[in-house]
Amino acid sequence: MNASTAFILIDAQVNMFDPAHPVSAGEELLETLSSLLARARSAHVPIVFVRNCGGPDDPDVAGTNGWQLHPRFEPLEGELVLDKTTSDAFESTTLGEELETRGVRHVVIAGLQSEYCVRATTLQAHARGLEVTLASNGHSTYDSRELTAREISASVNAELEATVKLAGAEDIRFG
Repeated sequence: MNASTAFILIDAQVNMFDPAHPVSAGEELLETLSSLLARARSAHVPIVFVRNCGGPDDPDVAGTNGWQLHPRFEPLEGELVLDKTTSDAFESTTLGEELETRGVRHVVIAGLQSEYCVRATTLQAHARGLEVTLASNGHSTYDSRELTAREISASVNAELEATVKLAGAEDIRFG
């Protein structure tokens, strides 16, 4: 990876790691995402935090504690924070323009939730002609009635494998 790479961290917000109802393997995911972020910062690649703005009854209503980025992901000066209202981060933010302005041609994507925002943003990045690496163990979700969170994340990986590069977070290098 080179200078035209950016790291996009999707919806790593307080509500997703709330001890009362955390995403599957939340603590492990925090470690994985923290490691990716540290390596991206060390390589001086652009960092983009995408934050979901939920509706009135959601735990991530803009301005609430649940909406805040998790304390482990406090943005540094110059790092972008984009607030979105759709699953596809490109649709309701300036993400596409921000990446283009920075000359980004390759994105590394991780975050939450696998079957919604991670999937939609990954597919849109690919549709826009970007080279995409999805951290295969760098996203999670909640159990559904039919599937466990791990099964959902594995299904998303299997779906996207034909379209984008999948790599374990530990194998991703930014510089």
